[in-house]
Amino acid sequence: MLYNYQYRLRPTTEQKLVLNDWLRICRYWYNRQLRERFDWWSKNRSYTDRCPLICHLPQLKEKPEYYGQKKQLPIIKKDLVSVGWSGELLDFNSVPSQTLQEVCKRVKLAFSRFVSGDKNGKRSGKPRFKTSVRFRSMVMSGVKLHSCSVGGKWLHINLPKIGMVKVRHHRQLVDGATLKQAQVIKKVDGWYINLRLQDDSVPDFQPDITPTWDNSLGMDAVLHENDYLATSEGVKLPSLKSFRKSQGKLAKIQARKSTKKRGSKSRRKLAKREAKLHQQIARARKDHAYNTAQALLNTGKKVFFHEQLNLAGLSRRNKVKTDETGKFLPNGQSAKSGLNKSWADAAFGQFFNILKFKAEKAGALVIPVNPQYTSQLLPYKDEFVFTDCSIREYWDEEYQLLVDRDISAGINTKRVGLDVFPTLKRRKGNPVIVASTTNSTLKQVLSVLRDLEKPTSVPEGSV
Repeated sequence: MLYNYQYRLRPTTEQKLVLNDWLRICRYWYNRQLRERFDWWSKNRSYTDRCPLICHLPQLKEKPEYYGQKKQLPIIKKDLVSVGWSGELLDFNSVPSQTLQEVCKRVKLAFSRFVSGDKNGKRSGKPRFKTSVRFRSMVMSGVKLHSCSVGGKWLHINLPKIGMVKVRHHRQLVDGATLKQAQVIKKVDGWYINLRLQDDSVPDFQPDITPTWDNSLGMDAVLHENDYLATSEGVKLPSLKSFRKSQGKLAKIQARKSTKKRGSKSRRKLAKREAKLHQQIARARKDHAYNTAQALLNTGKKVFFHEQLNLAGLSRRNKVKTDETGKFLPNGQSAKSGLNKSWADAAFGQFFNILKFKAEKAGALVIPVNPQYTSQLLPYKDEFVFTDCSIREYWDEEYQLLVDRDISAGINTKRVGLDVFPTLKRRKGNPVIVASTTNSTLKQVLSVLRDLEKPTSVPEGSV
């Protein structure tokens, strides 16, 4: 099994200067290759649905490819390279050759996703020319691990052309794991290194689990007040809202930074403070995702069903509304902007990826399901009740039950995963139940909902 461990580097001042120079050279090499590809793309392509007024055939040039651009490295290394706009001299010989070749691979992947798309055919946006803020990592091969210091506080890593670098050994390396690759990253608070390890003692996860009612758990993404997730067991997990808690402090720093002159020392100091605050927000969000995933795994379930959310669609801007004269009308975007911010702060996409990673290590399975109508239909009765988002609870006179909307949605998500959710079709714009299997899970659902109404005993001395 392959996995990554991240540690903090503690390079000396001379080593920091070398790493900064390498990062500058790799960034220049990335932008140079990208410019060559864009130049060829703009000069040698022709549209199939139009024709220019003056038709001529341009002088065809060799198309920049991965191996062709990589062959330029021996020629470039013969002399110092001068940056056109600044006159800066760059020494490509100082950077390990395999690190420069990995930059070629990054350009190839970025441009191929733009032109032809990924393995699923999904194309990404036009690749950007990297600034010092956007290009922060280098891949290195030939890295060797050495023994820890006395007490195990420091780990020593031998980087090519640099030598021994101290690493803060906060996490024990797995015995028998093989180091395949290392990635050095520059962040706002210092240098870090990602170690890609291969552990043959941990086999790759092979899903061979049959989902049942007892070994599975359904989850509903709540995003309401202080709730983050609602499970089919009747448990609601709290949210963190790391950005919401820090946006006031962040706004003050940004307002002060906007008044400073560009390029000044005071503006750079405020920009660094802003970056550190963003880093704290991201780290708090990631830590909350790991803790929430661990809390779900502690339930002992082997199959986890969650909603397959279209996060890009949920955070998309509302359509513009105009009247007959072309005047813009209110379209609700002001309120939608706050909802979009909440979706981004919750980071459900990151959480589901972390849950899948931790579940595979624990031998469990994570399955996304279609969430259509799961939040509207009662889980024990074929009746649409929660037709509006403002309806958070429902009192059932027949069963004498108080049903929570989010818990009901979590149970329905589990029913969809187990294929016992009713079949729905639209007729005259309204959903109609065609085939129902609700009675097969009636007892289990009612037992969960009734257990929620039982009063819990308060320990003595807790009030």
